[in-house]
Amino acid sequence: MTPERKTFDPEATGALDGVRVVDLSRLVAGNILTKVLADHGAEVVKVEPPEGDTLRAWRINGISTAWKTLSRNKKSVALKLRDPEAIAVVKQLVATAAIFVESFRAGVLEQMGLGPDELHAINPHLVIVRVSGWGQTGPYRHKPGFGTLIEGYAGYAATCGFEDREPVLPPMYMADGYAGLYGASAAMIALRVAERGGPGQVIDLSLFDPLFTMLEPQVANWRLTQKRKPRTGSRSTNAAPRNAYQTSDGKWVCLSASTQGMTEKLFRSIGREDMIGDPRFATNQRRVENGVELDNVIAGYIRERDLATNLAHFDKAGVTIGPIMEAEQLDGDPYLVQHESLIEVPDDEMPGGWLPMHGAVPRLSGTPGILARPAPKLGEHNAEILGPLLGNAVLERLRAAAVVVEAGQPGAAP
Repeated sequence: MTPERKTFDPEATGALDGVRVVDLSRLVAGNILTKVLADHGAEVVKVEPPEGDTLRAWRINGISTAWKTLSRNKKSVALKLRDPEAIAVVKQLVATAAIFVESFRAGVLEQMGLGPDELHAINPHLVIVRVSGWGQTGPYRHKPGFGTLIEGYAGYAATCGFEDREPVLPPMYMADGYAGLYGASAAMIALRVAERGGPGQVIDLSLFDPLFTMLEPQVANWRLTQKRKPRTGSRSTNAAPRNAYQTSDGKWVCLSASTQGMTEKLFRSIGREDMIGDPRFATNQRRVENGVELDNVIAGYIRERDLATNLAHFDKAGVTIGPIMEAEQLDGDPYLVQHESLIEVPDDEMPGGWLPMHGAVPRLSGTPGILARPAPKLGEHNAEILGPLLGNAVLERLRAAAVVVEAGQPGAAP
């Protein structure tokens, strides 16, 4: 099936219409944070250096797909941020903003002359979101913090993979993603305070804390057991059965029957009602303890049937099972298309002129998300944003001095 094709509407407005966000962040966490706000109508002004946001450099076959999908609905202003005049421009932008987002190492913003005290002196109600690897306090505040280091330090990698092999890092930007989503909600909480007349505040958003929170209650469990959680692949150490199983045609399914009622449905559906009363599998705790033997029974049944047969059989029985999908299957999948989880937008760089990307997340009944504009070219909105702010004469002077940068200028991103 072909995903729903959507066109951009520059006049579209969302629930956050009128909220200006000045975004100096780079890479994933900050861009996810501001994407959530932009998708709901906030005017997100990306303030980029001449080389552009680092995310632009993540290219597949020469195309910045990550930038295109994570920076839709945003605007771009490009400034030579090492120049004092550029910092003065940022301060003027701050005076017009509700939210300010940055992702430098702790202390760098202060070195730029843009520390929270300076920003709140300009705009007392400003919400300042500071994204960093390790936070603004503590012994690691000075260290760079890529998500990979966080995923190792927070305890995630130690639990992933198999016991006889190395720990496994996630194959995507997990720590950044969680931080971006946490950051968006935190910014809106602080904005509500400011809009009700309260002061602006600083949000210390580390990549570490959101992921560490999602891994709860690992430390509590350690204190209770004094045992580390083993690496068991897709099998759970908390509930069973849960695993990935291969079908006769080489495909894979994932199954979770971790409630008592669902487990009993599963046993009946594979003709093993006798297992319901078997002491080894009668309770969740006993099933976890005998997980390997339990998996052998389930895997044996599934391995004798192809993917389609397994899905039809277990769906009819009401058992919670589903296919393990790859990008090839997701592209055009009926659920993604009909639910509009996957849509297409115009893009001259993509094959056929259409770029597939995620739809609206989350979905609000009264004020749905918007598609106002594609991800911006570097400095695309210099004139629109800076002209009214500075005046055309000052803007032209700063352009001539390469303080304000346009795409294609020497040293600028294409």
